[in-house]
Amino acid sequence: MTTLIVWADKVPNPNDVTAGWVAFAVFIGLAIAVAFLGFSLTKHLRRANENAERGVFDPSDEPHKSSPSAP
Repeated sequence: MTTLIVWADKVPNPNDVTAGWVAFAVFIGLAIAVAFLGFSLTKHLRRANENAERGVFDPSDEPHKSSPSAP
């Protein structure tokens, strides 16, 4: 039993475990990418709504509103 305790992982020193600047840069990069994707999605959705209101899309693509229980 004592040999298992010796082979067990020891708790690292708190000074040895740091995230570092690389992890911080990756985090900031991911945050910027998510913000860019959010703005891009908003822009494309607005453009799609404007085009739908102008009648750019084929009217036969719209879902049928006559049957409320359509599967």
